[in-house]
Amino acid sequence: MTEIIDKIWSAFQETSWLERAAVVFGIIQVLLSRKNKISNYFFGILSIILTISVLYAARLYAEILLNIYYLIMSFYGLWYWKYRNVELREAPITRCDSRDWKIVGAIAIGGYLVLFFLLTSFTDSDVPMLDAIVSSTAWAGMWLLAKRKIENWILLNVSNLIAIPLLIYKELYLFAALTIFLFVVAISGYLKWKKMMAAQHTTMPC
Repeated sequence: MTEIIDKIWSAFQETSWLERAAVVFGIIQVLLSRKNKISNYFFGILSIILTISVLYAARLYAEILLNIYYLIMSFYGLWYWKYRNVELREAPITRCDSRDWKIVGAIAIGGYLVLFFLLTSFTDSDVPMLDAIVSSTAWAGMWLLAKRKIENWILLNVSNLIAIPLLIYKELYLFAALTIFLFVVAISGYLKWKKMMAAQHTTMPC
């Protein structure tokens, strides 16, 4: 454990200011998401833009596509949270219904198949299966976050749980540490959203 912590610290010292800023804005974004604050999207958008800049310099083009998806979903989520429900001014937190789960399944399974094909056919990835699972479940989780579905935390943590050992295997210790943090925050976020959802039921007009 001490060795891993030392590697994380060394990795942090070696990273550029763009990477550090991207991580800091990402942390702020998830903390604001946990509190159900619409401002989470502003910090998320900044983090994504900086991350894309870093990935472009590293020529990680598949990861750039994933972050472009995050960027699109962030703008959609910003619009949905603020303007979708005119009467309430923002969409309430709800649970997934059968239609939502079908869409989640289509995103996760379809995304996995497409990514796995692309990674095995057009890249030199040595972990195409895990890489595809991490990305496709994250896609599904982001869609649920944009729709203010409480299950978004579950999908995002499935992605996080697989991403942590994958990042350590790739010796990306700084991002592995960030993902561990996001995993813990997602658990807390689910519990907080559950309380907020119960509270909003008592304040909604009959």
